[in-house]
Amino acid sequence: MNIAQVRASAFSMPLCSPSFPPGPYRFIHREFLTITYRTDPERLRALVPEPLELDEAMVKFEFIRMPDSTGFGDYTESGQVIPVRLGGEHGAYVHAMYLNDDAPIAAGRELWGFPKKLASPCLSVVKDTLLGTLDYGPVRIATASMGYKHQGLELEAVRQPLLAPGFLLKIIPHVDGTPRICELVRYQLEDVVVHGAWTGPAALELAHHALAPVAQLPVLEVISASHILSDLTLGLGSVVYDYLGATS
Repeated sequence: MNIAQVRASAFSMPLCSPSFPPGPYRFIHREFLTITYRTDPERLRALVPEPLELDEAMVKFEFIRMPDSTGFGDYTESGQVIPVRLGGEHGAYVHAMYLNDDAPIAAGRELWGFPKKLASPCLSVVKDTLLGTLDYGPVRIATASMGYKHQGLELEAVRQPLLAPGFLLKIIPHVDGTPRICELVRYQLEDVVVHGAWTGPAALELAHHALAPVAQLPVLEVISASHILSDLTLGLGSVVYDYLGATS
């Protein structure tokens, strides 16, 4: 393989057997359980990188079931997303993500900089309850529950927040262990179709773990919960801040 061929075919590791295909990445019947809760503002400020800014001390804990996704197949994901703003633009900073499929872990980290780690999340209906659980190894670190379809939500009101930008801190090290890429990345969901949306009474419990520290943002008060069924495309990102090239 000559140098030109390497350049033409190099988009993912490993070169001759990429972990994921090129996009776009379309998700069909993607299901969200999102619990929005109030947390400790000082702990939140310590985790959100500048130049992002906080409005309120809120966190969204998400459980996402993805039964049909282009190139990634069938998997489940869970994690914490923090409402932020960049200048005058409101969006969400993805703080932590845990999932059970190698391809989206590799793609998420390599392409966008999603903070993905291997774990065992689950989203299911148990009798009258929508139940989300997250295990890191044998340890249960998150449990979310919501009354199943207690009250419908207006679909367009649910769709608009899904179109807000997301922000990621992409870090790729050099061969000597120093950062070679350290960038704030902006991405957006596209072609979003909401098939259904509901709310209901909800609860969230987090447990401490040394390598999956979801409980460092404690649940002080559950604010709201939503259950959404949708189709969407995960758009590619753009760099909005280069930490290595910045002068201040």
